[in-house]
Amino acid sequence: MNMALFKNIRKRKEEKRQEEAHKLQEAIESGINGYDISQEEMEDGKKLQHYIIQSCEEIIEAQKEIEEEKAEYRIVTDYLNDIQMLEDMPEEDMAEIKSAAESVQKLDKLRDEYQNTARHISDVQFVQMQQEQDIIPDAIRKLQANEAYQNALKKDMHYLDGEKAEWYYNKLDLLHQQKILKILSFILFGIFVICAAVLLVIQTEYQGDTRYAWIFVIFVAAVSGFSIFLKMNSNQLEIRRSEVNMNHAIVLLNKTKFKYVNITNAVDYAREKYHVKNAYELNYLWEQYLNEVKERDKFRQMNEDLDYFSTKLVRQLKKYRLYDAQVWSNQSSALVDQKEMVEVKHNLLVRRQKLRSRIEYTSNNVKERRAQINRLLQKKNLYTPEIKEIIDSIDRLSSGE
Repeated sequence: MNMALFKNIRKRKEEKRQEEAHKLQEAIESGINGYDISQEEMEDGKKLQHYIIQSCEEIIEAQKEIEEEKAEYRIVTDYLNDIQMLEDMPEEDMAEIKSAAESVQKLDKLRDEYQNTARHISDVQFVQMQQEQDIIPDAIRKLQANEAYQNALKKDMHYLDGEKAEWYYNKLDLLHQQKILKILSFILFGIFVICAAVLLVIQTEYQGDTRYAWIFVIFVAAVSGFSIFLKMNSNQLEIRRSEVNMNHAIVLLNKTKFKYVNITNAVDYAREKYHVKNAYELNYLWEQYLNEVKERDKFRQMNEDLDYFSTKLVRQLKKYRLYDAQVWSNQSSALVDQKEMVEVKHNLLVRRQKLRSRIEYTSNNVKERRAQINRLLQKKNLYTPEIKEIIDSIDRLSSGE
């Protein structure tokens, strides 16, 4: 009995293994393009239902994608039809269109050149120049005059500072001379005393005749003393003159420094106000502002002309009931140059071919995924209200409702 029981258990296990293997094989065979179902999902009803719902949602998203690609495909086709209509247009009709297109192309090129031109004045500087354009010329002239006056005062300060130093060192030199002359006078006096003593000794002891010697000694002493006196007196007068001139130079230097400080403050304020280093740079900035004003006026006029000819071009194209006449205002070169038109047409053809391939590929995937879901629903009988609603949505999308 026990043996029969074990045999029945082994038999049931073997049958279960065979059933699982059969289900797995069916799942693998039903997998399409990578949409494989695991054994666990095939066994678990809830997981299988979740897989089906998820697949349906993916199909809905794919259907939406197909509709978007079809819409884009129709747009590309319409653009190609427009190109074909332009290519088949009579020459006399096309000549008028090309004329407007050439004007648009030329103005577009000029506008691009202007926008790519390097600017020598920032927007902040331009606004400041614009706000003060009435006073800028006077400000330039005033700054130029102030800088010239500042440089002149700076030179005057250097000159007065040098003159003050010159008189100061002249005074020191004269004072030094006075000391030397004073010492020299003492030396000469000592020599005179010694000579007098020698002459007295010769006269008293040796009874010598010293009259001429006395005359010579007294004459030399008188001349030397008088010369020293005159020189010291002259030096003293020169010292006073040096002090007067030095004080005068100091007074003038102080006045000049005061003027220099005031004019420097005015110059620095103007430079900081206009963010420049000197009057030359301010004048250069003003010239760039005037050039920029002219360029902006030209650019404004250019935009007005461009709007005019773009409107004219679109108006002429609308006569022929094109799908999109507006787009050619941005592709005027294609209307002028046949090579450009060929390039545009080629790009549209390539784009349409890619769209067609994507639509076909996605449609095939949707069909295969839909067939897989039908097989699973029929096999497992899982037509729940939720799944039925999703399937109906897929069918409505497929039918284009």
